[in-house]
Amino acid sequence: MGSVPVEALKSRLIESNEEYRQLAEQHSEYAQRLDELAAKPYPTPDEQFEESRLKKLKLHLKDQMQRMLLTYQQQAS
Repeated sequence: MGSVPVEALKSRLIESNEEYRQLAEQHSEYAQRLDELAAKPYPTPDEQFEESRLKKLKLHLKDQMQRMLLTYQQQAS
């Protein structure tokens, strides 16, 4: 009994599950904005606050996506 690679499961979820797809898109947007903020040599206090907030939101999304992935894996087995 071979297991399906995690990346393949993520791809299937993105294709078949609207909620997962939206979470993945939001996660990607947060990551892109964090990259923009990290590139600033002297971020303002507001930018530093935004960076901290986005990191927490991004982690929350990652946790949600992981729970969905585990549920999908269990259902697929």
